[in-house]
Amino acid sequence: MHADNTNVSTPLEQSRHLATDLPGPKAQALAERQRASVSAGVGGTMATYAVRADRGIIEDVDGNRLIDLGSGIAVTSVGASHPKVVAAVQDAVANFTHTCFMVTPYEAYVEVAEKLNKLAPISGETRTVLLNSGAEAVENAVKIARSATGKSAVVAFDHAYHGRTTLTMALTAKANPYKKAFGPFAPEIYRVAGSYPLRDGLSGEEAAARAIKQIEVQVGADDLAAIIMEPIQGEGGFIAPAPGFLPAIVEWCKANGVLFIADEVQTGFARTGSMFACEHEGIEPDLITTAKGIAGGMPLSAVTGRAEVMDAVHTGGLGGTYGGNPVACAAALASISVMEEEKLADRAQEIDRIITEKFTAAQEKDNRIAEVRGRGAMKAIEFVDPATGEPDAALAGAVANAARAQGVVTLTCGTYGNIIRLLPPLTISDELLTEGIDIILEALAQN
Repeated sequence: MHADNTNVSTPLEQSRHLATDLPGPKAQALAERQRASVSAGVGGTMATYAVRADRGIIEDVDGNRLIDLGSGIAVTSVGASHPKVVAAVQDAVANFTHTCFMVTPYEAYVEVAEKLNKLAPISGETRTVLLNSGAEAVENAVKIARSATGKSAVVAFDHAYHGRTTLTMALTAKANPYKKAFGPFAPEIYRVAGSYPLRDGLSGEEAAARAIKQIEVQVGADDLAAIIMEPIQGEGGFIAPAPGFLPAIVEWCKANGVLFIADEVQTGFARTGSMFACEHEGIEPDLITTAKGIAGGMPLSAVTGRAEVMDAVHTGGLGGTYGGNPVACAAALASISVMEEEKLADRAQEIDRIITEKFTAAQEKDNRIAEVRGRGAMKAIEFVDPATGEPDAALAGAVANAARAQGVVTLTCGTYGNIIRLLPPLTISDELLTEGIDIILEALAQN
């Protein structure tokens, strides 16, 4: 049976409210059912279960209303039930749920491809393939790069996260929990140092020169199909490379016949204050992978790239049964329309200002905050031991847990587990955002 729910036609009140301690009795009962039915390998963040979500609030089975600073890990950027997305999904599902685009195609897939081709920061003629998840997009981008170049090696960077499939685990840097006990991994993947300004102290040009030297020594351009990088590294800690790093890497790729893949699964779709994070650096990738915020919570991803690269793959070489599902495509078209009409990239910049001001003021009084970084509504707070500068994962975890207990969805990340990341919906109110931040800061003061 489904959990009891309130009337979904009633707008969800945009205020934090704790009707019970977390988890409440209904959530505890559901947790027992989960332990008996769901693999223990599936982890969790909040000790409760959602029944409704809208803009900056998630309501749980016990009637608690939580401030959402996670957006389902950057997925529900337009909110989890935006009326335009809901209406588009309802209209689409009433027509048909699936035909498989490779069997009986439909216009919505073509429309999404046309829209992504127009939006992608790639000049000239472009093409798109639609898929289901971020990892699937990355895997297909690598396939496309190998097919187009006739080469097999791929370079990824320290602190990278690209997914959990066999190939994308090889690209992902962090072992636990993403790679532990799951090997062997796909071959011909090489890892080099990137740019982590707080910890390496290098300029963008210096870090790029170091990376390029490693690539030339360890791999060689003659065997290298592609370099893949997140313009802001997500799970690795919301690490924005030093200015000049990405342009230097992209320039080297162009000069050496190597394709550059921008993994914008987490950074894409207005999240960083522009439609894509590549635009901040003025770089132009050959291929760009997208997912997460693309479709308002429906499963969809894409690879968009230069036409000659995308079309190098033989007919039938790309696709999948569910890729570009018609209901997900309808959600994507509605979500992108909302982003444009409501100027959510501009809204991300306002969110950036609020978060930065609050945590920078706290940093002046608390030297455990080593850095406040990121762009737009993709911000990170890195915690360290002030005596040694070493990462303080215990502090980050304690602060996050204390904030969660007060009804604020709070995520951690980072190679060292010492970072709180903020990914609020772009439709959250200033009042809820500020309240959520204040609760995190109060938790920090008490730990």
